[in-house]
Amino acid sequence: MSALPRGLTVRKDAGLYGYERALRRAGLDPVAGVDEAGRGACAGPLVAAAVVLPDGRRGQVPGLADSKLLTPPARERAYAEVVRRALAWSVVVIENDECDRLGMHVANVEALRRSLARLEVRPSYVLTDGFPVDGLEVPGLAIWKGDRVAACIAAASVVAKVTRDRIMARLHEDFPVYDFLTHKGYVTAGHTAALERHGPCPLHRRRFVNVRRVMGEPVPVYVDLVDDNGARSVEVRMVDQ
Repeated sequence: MSALPRGLTVRKDAGLYGYERALRRAGLDPVAGVDEAGRGACAGPLVAAAVVLPDGRRGQVPGLADSKLLTPPARERAYAEVVRRALAWSVVVIENDECDRLGMHVANVEALRRSLARLEVRPSYVLTDGFPVDGLEVPGLAIWKGDRVAACIAAASVVAKVTRDRIMARLHEDFPVYDFLTHKGYVTAGHTAALERHGPCPLHRRRFVNVRRVMGEPVPVYVDLVDDNGARSVEVRMVDQ
């Protein structure tokens, strides 16, 4: 499901807690938010988190916002408040080799499902960031840029991001030449230079084009095709570099 219950609306100016308030008024409580960190990184794990915030003042988390908009110290403070105030929260780590085996979209959905399954409180409704997640056994809504408009998703984004950043800081000690402490495994000029100089390490995701290129393996090229009837399709071709 990816729609609000019939007759339920949320005003655009309702604020970060508007979705949860509206759903509670409709009798859907508790509400869980889920989000991930590390989907776009070419090294390290994918981390997903699920959070259920309580109703009332205790659920009003000081400094809460989309994790990408917060400084590292502000994220750490928000993380401490979320885990202290939450009715329930959970984290799931999908290692890079499993991301390669499943593919990033499948790994992402699986991580979100697992994080919800680990919650000690069963939600009545689930809010997800960006795209719907099937097979949750409870109704839910996918919200575009949900980590900026729904508190429980923002809380999940903070938990996922802080957890993953801490993991990458520890992994930096094992593989310092890649400087994971700075870029956390995402594609940057410095990371690309280190990858070209040293080659991939066991933490790199072999499905990513930049990693495949350094390894000398064929990379996928997506070609738009139009047949004689005007029908469009996409063909994936593996091209040697």
